Amino acid sequence: MKLDGKPIGQDWDRSGLPGWTYFSEELHELEREEVFRKMWQLVCHANDVPETGDFMTLDIAGERGFVVRGSDGQVRAFHNLCRHRGSRVLAEEQGSCGSVITCPFHGWSYNLDGSLRGMAVRNSFPGDVDKAQFSLKPLEMEIWKGFVFVRFKPSEQASVAELLSGFDEETAHYNLEDIQPTGEEVWVDEMPVNWKSVRDVDNEGYHVKQAHPGLQDLYGGSYHDEVFSNGTSRSVGVFREGEAALWSVKAYRSILPDATWLPESHRKAWVYIGMFPNLVIGLYPDSITFYQELPVSSSRTIQRGAVYRFKDEDRQLKVARYLSGRIDRDTVEEDQMLTVWSCEGAKSSAYDEIYLSDLEYGLKSHHDQLRSLIPVMNCTEEPAIGSVAKINQSMKTG
Repeated sequence: MKLDGKPIGQDWDRSGLPGWTYFSEELHELEREEVFRKMWQLVCHANDVPETGDFMTLDIAGERGFVVRGSDGQVRAFHNLCRHRGSRVLAEEQGSCGSVITCPFHGWSYNLDGSLRGMAVRNSFPGDVDKAQFSLKPLEMEIWKGFVFVRFKPSEQASVAELLSGFDEETAHYNLEDIQPTGEEVWVDEMPVNWKSVRDVDNEGYHVKQAHPGLQDLYGGSYHDEVFSNGTSRSVGVFREGEAALWSVKAYRSILPDATWLPESHRKAWVYIGMFPNLVIGLYPDSITFYQELPVSSSRTIQRGAVYRFKDEDRQLKVARYLSGRIDRDTVEEDQMLTVWSCEGAKSSAYDEIYLSDLEYGLKSHHDQLRSLIPVMNCTEEPAIGSVAKINQSMKTG
């Protein structure tokens, strides 16, 4: 059902998470374990690592992983952890290691399939070392339409393909397997806020009219969120009729070519696909984007994202992509300020229950998903220091 201003019912709890959940380090530790280590995380697109030895790393929730293209052309994922002393085997965020992965600490080396290749000063170790026992530890990995996901710990979460199956028909028009990196690095911003504050802002379009002049000028009142379901969500903004007021929007709309490979309904629309807990993929007629939140502490979050071009991009489409990027960058900056303000508010003595609109039902749904995983979030008052995990376990077991 579209959340387009029409009532979805009056009998749902319109309060959000209590304020203490946005600055508790004890809760943050539970979130790292139950949410981020056990849920699928997007690392990159397979075309980010096109050649043998190309790799990309991801750090999240105290875990370190990487994906690498093997000599057989296959993409594989491993913990970024040397089996000798636990050092990173790949220090950069992205690059190429050639035909061998070599730990920068002591020089242990690994083949691109993760198997141990060599131990520096081999004769300093016992002669009966079984190399098979010291291979890099693999990560659970799934590739969905070219996007590479990993999971650090097993859980009951469905596969990525199952979670996103409702978007298969729609995304097929964008040929996601063929999209290409733009040559720019993955962008990273650090914010002095709790990661949930970022999601709270992004999970509703109620604020677009007031807070985002560029988006309002681009698609105005057409923007709507759809009900969060099966761990995923969808939002759509169809370009409005009439003359644009802002230069960037006016230029973008005027130069954007007719995206004939898309259905008519999508040629002048921005579509956002959300996946719990922290991922959004943007489908534009000129490009494909993604962004995600990586929690650092209860009061620090890294937002990470990238833009991809279509394989057959011409000069006109490239300029359109540049202009849509300008609109997006302004939006990100505006959202980041809103995130800071709302997160600050959670610490105020005046902070009370928030009161949600029907247009903020996506935010409510995200909170409900978190509560189901970590039931201690249902506590309106912060538990005593040192008791959060214990109370959570008691609530989980009934």
